[in-house]
Amino acid sequence: MFAPDNRVRVLVDRPPDAERDYVLYWMIAARRPRFNFALDQAAAYARALKKPLVVLEALRVGYPWASDRLHAFVLQGMAANAEHFAKRRVLYYPYVERKAGEGSGLLEALAKRASVVLTDDFPCFFIPHMLAAAARKVDTRFEAIDGNGLLPLALAEGKSFYSAYIFRRFMQKHVANALEARPREDALLRLALPVLETLPAMKRWPRIKERELADIAGTVSALPIDHDVSIVPSLVGGTPHARRALTQFLDARLCRYEQERSHPDSNVASGLSPYLHFGHLSVHEILAALADVESWDQRPRGIAKDGKRQGFWGLSGAAESFLDELVTFRELALNTAATMADFDRYESLPAWARKTLGAHASDRREHVYALADFEAARIHDPLWNAAQRQLLAEGRIQNYLRMLWGKQILAYSKSPESALEIMIELNNKHALDGRDPNSYAGMFWILGRYDRPWAPERAVFGSIRYMSSASTMRKLRLKSWLSTHGDAAIDSRLRGTKKKIRPSE
Repeated sequence: MFAPDNRVRVLVDRPPDAERDYVLYWMIAARRPRFNFALDQAAAYARALKKPLVVLEALRVGYPWASDRLHAFVLQGMAANAEHFAKRRVLYYPYVERKAGEGSGLLEALAKRASVVLTDDFPCFFIPHMLAAAARKVDTRFEAIDGNGLLPLALAEGKSFYSAYIFRRFMQKHVANALEARPREDALLRLALPVLETLPAMKRWPRIKERELADIAGTVSALPIDHDVSIVPSLVGGTPHARRALTQFLDARLCRYEQERSHPDSNVASGLSPYLHFGHLSVHEILAALADVESWDQRPRGIAKDGKRQGFWGLSGAAESFLDELVTFRELALNTAATMADFDRYESLPAWARKTLGAHASDRREHVYALADFEAARIHDPLWNAAQRQLLAEGRIQNYLRMLWGKQILAYSKSPESALEIMIELNNKHALDGRDPNSYAGMFWILGRYDRPWAPERAVFGSIRYMSSASTMRKLRLKSWLSTHGDAAIDSRLRGTKKKIRPSE
């Protein structure tokens, strides 16, 4: 089974070279062995060409915001992948740089012996630039496979959507057809391929050792990355842990999701966004697991395609609410990243948002803080500080409070442009699901993207939707959450973080 044509982007348009030694899958975004269109494509080529399959999963140290937290999550996934691929007829080659640039030339060297090279398409962070650079060095057929969402990114034909409602109508029109082609649960199961035992002449790029994958904390401590952003013990990377988190959510929290997802004390969020970001879990696998819970055939039951939040899928209210977040909002964000070259820059905001923010840029702020103040969770607002502490300690912020977190950064930054820079820095540095189209969508929503003007017009915000800590405290159940993250809950590790970051004068 080859991947659907509308999920294949040809980077080097040449026929596969049948005289070469193997098929190479360069795993960079869909870092999983299950429900993976790119792995389907690689396995199909290997079967057709009767060649061994090599899976290269590499990890750089020179990417922006590289830290113990992010590295450990990827390495945990590598350890799980190594265990899985050891039981399949494939050569898995995990490689980790020891210093920036050390991995340069690795892909080119492997590609010279490859009949065809496959990789993952992903429209965000440094990956589009990395693929463009790689295409200049690969001398055989080279394809990037889109395994990001239920809808292929190419389906929109370059069109961007300015609201969730408009995108939801588009999704409802096309998703049933898109679901006709799904990735295989295990593309390598019972696949009879010749196997390479080793790759010769790879001394320059030695694979990471099993003992290093068994001691990930020790491994990351020796790398030239940011050691101040610590590993989150409660969140372990890799497909097995992703699947366990999915099961726990569906079994214990989905039934309360629709009614209680905004309340921090309820703690009913899925917790799946880090696994989706790093590719340890596929949206197709989530859909399949949800289908089991709901006794569903994975096809929309609703007839109307009117953009409404409820009724299209024909499922329980909780399941429909969850799918709206997983499909509508997440894939709207993917579409924006894929179709707007400047999606991560202030200038890409809607004209009305830039106009109103510009008109109020010189308004007097009650308080003005710099990046260091925000990062240290040391502003005057106890609720905002608590949300920032959760980000520092857990690599995430509760969903509703994440919106408030961004709105307050806008309120207390010297300019809207500065507010965006601060949000991006804090989110991408500390959040396990940062550096992702979905997290950029959330930050830009703070400033008006996907939204509309709101009355009354206010100082600083203009007609941007307003939120305050006072109103949030009145609306949400926060007592239990604050007992963990509030002022009295600052543990010694966070005190240590605060000592390292001095507030601005």
